[in-house]
Amino acid sequence: MIKFIIGFFAMIGGSALAIQSQINAMLSKKVGELEGAAISFAVGALALFFLAFFFGKGNFLNVFNVPKWQLIGGLLGALFIVVNIFSVNLIGVASTFMAVVIGQIVAGAIIDHFGLFGGVTYPLNNMKLIALALMFVGIYLFNKA
Repeated sequence: MIKFIIGFFAMIGGSALAIQSQINAMLSKKVGELEGAAISFAVGALALFFLAFFFGKGNFLNVFNVPKWQLIGGLLGALFIVVNIFSVNLIGVASTFMAVVIGQIVAGAIIDHFGLFGGVTYPLNNMKLIALALMFVGIYLFNKA
């Protein structure tokens, strides 16, 4: 049951990303693509700061004790928002997210297969490779229609 609940919340998070993408694309038409990305990222960062400040249980000062490569997550998030704004404006939300999802799954499969970034190893097998190939076919068919 807990896996179902977690999966449900993950779907809500995915839906929020699709909604955010369209909102950011519309914002970018008024203020510019990079400016829209910066505004979106700043508003989100501010909200997270206040949540962490009032409800967090960690310590911001521990940032000085982590390996520096672990700090690039924010840069990757900013890259996602910028690419997302350009993509949604050119190919729409659905096509953008089909590409986003396949990119996430392929990258995730590589990370899992090799246990990158200190993760547990979950090897690729033929069935997983076939599933990835079918996803690419799905993207092709969706965009061809």
